[in-house]
Amino acid sequence: MIDAKLVAQLREMTGAGMMDAKKALEEANGDLTVAAEKLQEKGLAKADKKAERETKEGKVHAYLHGNGKLGAMVEILCETDFVARNEAFGALCHDVAMHVGAADPLYVRREDVPQDLVEKQKELFRAEVAEQAKPAEIVEKIVEGKLAKWFGEVCLMEQTFIKDEDLTVGEYVKGKISTIGENIQGARFARFMIS
Repeated sequence: MIDAKLVAQLREMTGAGMMDAKKALEEANGDLTVAAEKLQEKGLAKADKKAERETKEGKVHAYLHGNGKLGAMVEILCETDFVARNEAFGALCHDVAMHVGAADPLYVRREDVPQDLVEKQKELFRAEVAEQAKPAEIVEKIVEGKLAKWFGEVCLMEQTFIKDEDLTVGEYVKGKISTIGENIQGARFARFMIS
C-alpha cells in the first residue's frame, strides 16, 4: 500500500495527477526518485504525441529587466484559451521571455534559419577544418558538429536554458507540455536593448 503523503510529495515534485503518481509509485515499489523518472518518461512520450496538434491560442508576454534598458517580447502558442490563461503557462512565457532577453537568440528553431546562411556557415567551418588535412568524411562530421553547436547558439529552442543548464529551451518547453497537457510552440520573439 502506497502512503498518501508519498503520493502528495510526488505530485508536488512532478505536477502529475493523483492516479498517475500513485501508479508510478506502485511500479517503483515506493521509490520516489524512480517514480519521478517514470512519470517524466511518460510525460515526454505524451509531449511527443501532442507536438502535431494545432496551436491557435496563446499569449504575448513582455519581460523587462530591472534597469528598464533590456526587454523581450515572446509569442507562445497553445491549443486552448483555458491554458493560455493558466498560471503555469504564464510562468513558461515569462521564463522564455527572460531567456530571450539574456541569451539574444536570432531564430526560434533551426528550420527558421535561411538556407543560404546555413550554407555560408558550412563553408566557413569547412575552411577552418581544411587546414587540418583530414579525410573528407571526417571533415564533414566535424562541420556537422560545428554547425550543430552554432545552431545551439543562434536558435532559441536549441540554446541552453538560462534557469537550468542541463536543459535546452526546447527541452524545457517539452517538459511543460507534459505537465500542462497541451501542445506548446514558440512562435516569435523580439529583444530590445538600450546600450
